[in-house]
Amino acid sequence: MAIRWDAFDGKTYDPTDDYDRLKTCLEKVKHLMTKPYGQWWTLAELSRKTGSSESGISAHIRDLRKEKNGSHQVESVRENGGLWKYRVCRPEIQDQINLFN
Repeated sequence: MAIRWDAFDGKTYDPTDDYDRLKTCLEKVKHLMTKPYGQWWTLAELSRKTGSSESGISAHIRDLRKEKNGSHQVESVRENGGLWKYRVCRPEIQDQINLFN
């Protein structure tokens, strides 16, 4: 699924200035989190792999959950010490989860 022109929003979002940069980062985050599905990632790990800030990565994880970006089922877990990790479920698991929602 291609990343749409209207994939991003917010008060300060300007498609002319921001779309290409945000699209590239979201594509990188999506690729890492879905190849392979189920791998756990910290914001710091994704930041190192993409070259984007941890706050930007966090925003893109939220973007993946949006219907216009594929409605990906993103799970999170908090490990000892408060470190959060995230993963995207495989589509067939997403379908099973959706049956119960």
